[in-house]
Amino acid sequence: MILELHATPQEVMRAVETLQAFGREKQMSEKDLFGLALALEECGSNIVNHALRHDSQQTFQVSIEHNANTITVELRDSGPEFDPTRAPINSMAGSEENRPPGGWGIQITRHFIDNIIYRRENGQNILRLTRKIASHA
Repeated sequence: MILELHATPQEVMRAVETLQAFGREKQMSEKDLFGLALALEECGSNIVNHALRHDSQQTFQVSIEHNANTITVELRDSGPEFDPTRAPINSMAGSEENRPPGGWGIQITRHFIDNIIYRRENGQNILRLTRKIASHA
């Protein structure tokens, strides 16, 4: 399944809702679906906010693939090159005032996703998020 989306928060939520409906149709567990949906919302919001700078004329793509034991969500955008997998791991240690702002979306994504792969190809950022899912055999 492939979605072409405009760079708006509403379109990010449309992608999340589509993923949730797709997952329920495939009888995925709510736990698996929650983590995937949250990761998609975080990554999609970063594309809208940072890569495409809220320009609703810009578009990005979300594709969803499913097989027996994994589901993969791929996001593609034509914003400036940015590899979120190289973002430092934020620490919860120390006082809140001393923690750097931002960067928590990738931490959330890392928590819920089993494999995150980034590549730059033909002027596009491509981020693949794969989660192992429980078999319903």
